[in-house]
Amino acid sequence: MKRKNKITAILVCFTTKKNKFKSASERNRFYWGLYGRKQIIVKKEKRYEYYRGGILEEIPHIKVDNSVFIIAEKYLNKLMNYFKMWEEKVEVKTYPVLVDEKEAKKLVEIKIE
Repeated sequence: MKRKNKITAILVCFTTKKNKFKSASERNRFYWGLYGRKQIIVKKEKRYEYYRGGILEEIPHIKVDNSVFIIAEKYLNKLMNYFKMWEEKVEVKTYPVLVDEKEAKKLVEIKIE
């Protein structure tokens, strides 16, 4: 939907139900799967760094706040499939929002760092 140079996107808000997770490490796995993480392994005198990407590495998004971001409508199913794996432990709400064309460009481009 367009309204005077505005494009519909989806605002995604989620909260974790801490008491539903078996441990802090299980909750961390949820966040790592969503946002990704940097893994550092030290063996003897060598240090190895690996980056493990999360699902948001594959989905262009605008971070609004902790646990709140905006995505393009076309990526909603992919993201919701991830949240569905955690549905008993994470509550998710989505809202349609209008973004201007400048912000909409961020929702179709993936930054490569």
